[in-house]
Amino acid sequence: MSTGKSNSGGIKRELQTRHISMIALGGSIGTGLFVASGSAISQAGPMGAIAAYAAIGIMVFFLMTSLGEMATYMPLTGSFATYATKFVDPAFGFAMGWNYWFNWAVTLAVDAATVGVVMSYWLPNWPQWIWSAIAIVLIFIVNILSVKSFGETEFWMSIIKVVTVLVFLVIGVLTIFGIMGNHVNVITNLTANHHNGGFVGGLPAVLAVFVVAGYSFQGTELIGITAGESATPEESVPKAIKQVFWRILLFYILSILVIAELINYKDPNLLRSDAAHVAISPFALVFKQAGFAAAASVMNAIILTSVLSSANSGMYASTRMLYVMSREGFAPKLFDRVSRRGIPLTALLGTTIVAILTFLTSVLGPNAYTYLVAGSGLTGFIAWIGIAVSHYRFRRAFVAQGHALTELKYKAKWFPFGPLLALIVCILVIIGQNPTSFIKFDWQQILITYMSIPLFLILFIYYKVRYKTHIISLTEVDLTKVTKSESFES
Repeated sequence: MSTGKSNSGGIKRELQTRHISMIALGGSIGTGLFVASGSAISQAGPMGAIAAYAAIGIMVFFLMTSLGEMATYMPLTGSFATYATKFVDPAFGFAMGWNYWFNWAVTLAVDAATVGVVMSYWLPNWPQWIWSAIAIVLIFIVNILSVKSFGETEFWMSIIKVVTVLVFLVIGVLTIFGIMGNHVNVITNLTANHHNGGFVGGLPAVLAVFVVAGYSFQGTELIGITAGESATPEESVPKAIKQVFWRILLFYILSILVIAELINYKDPNLLRSDAAHVAISPFALVFKQAGFAAAASVMNAIILTSVLSSANSGMYASTRMLYVMSREGFAPKLFDRVSRRGIPLTALLGTTIVAILTFLTSVLGPNAYTYLVAGSGLTGFIAWIGIAVSHYRFRRAFVAQGHALTELKYKAKWFPFGPLLALIVCILVIIGQNPTSFIKFDWQQILITYMSIPLFLILFIYYKVRYKTHIISLTEVDLTKVTKSESFES
């Protein structure tokens, strides 16, 4: 990583193991679980939804072990974009960095807009933009104070989400066994009214839910971003990675199993599980069934916490990515300025301004907003592909240069199966976004769905042509561990 000077101090290692662990634990628990899981069950049936989430969950687990191996060996704030530069091709790293920054800057605006929708449940007569503006201001304040304030905020919001899921599982099990609520025909619900053993729509429906499940797990890669500001990355990163498997099993698979057993897949409320009907969460439906009258209001508050948590993470991730790109020479130099508190101040301001402008398009120019959101739609999956490719190259270079695997403090599981599986599944998910648009030659839908891909390719080709970069040979890959002073001091 560049050791170029900025005008003030470097970023600081202030994230403790508990912060990293809880960010990992709560990172992917959000509207994907609380809201979208209902539509997944209605689309693919109970067993189809479980199969899809399990398959994507396994892929994400391998992906995170790949990231964990690199982040433990070389903890960098830029994480996988920097790994792509060091282990693959500088042009690949350039495109990855801008791709990821754009993704979170736009997602931050989307989350702000969603806050307005959620708040309208309680205050329908208030303009939604007011709540969105308040959300952006609050997130900005949290992120400008210190990295520890970000960590503490995520810690407590993640605890709220984790406790919610645990309470939901307990109440769900009690309801399944008839201890709470009314009697439910669990077998009928789980087998989708004895239809195809619970797999409704067959393999095509399961593949379609892959997309929903993929979006649900996005954000887990934040472990790699936070490693650069962890006080003890060798301890905290492996611990957080190990929790990924149990998080997937406990929070996603068991939660969807409980929902599938208690709510029939034909329940019309499951079809309304989207941002416009956030109060009709499958979690709220289960709580109501157990006899909790205020379930919708409580779940709306939980969903509000999840959206704010996503916005907070998005602000943090995009700010750090822009800062690192500036240090690497991939972005204007002004974005490498760091405050005395260790905050990349100009990168934070720049990201906030872009997020506000993106949000304003949702109010003033809905068509432009649609295309901006579309442009960021697949960037999370592209980032995952980058992680898989970077790790594959890292491990091969590590061995090619005569290093022993015993030197690695944390080793990814089942190499090379893990990164290759992640690569294949991510490509399948990207292709499966909207295949019918190609069959119908609907160019507008193709553009809206797949816009992220040409944007990434344009960035990659631009840098490659301008700077005449090439894929780095395995023996020339820079495996030098970056020192603390190189990474964090200016």
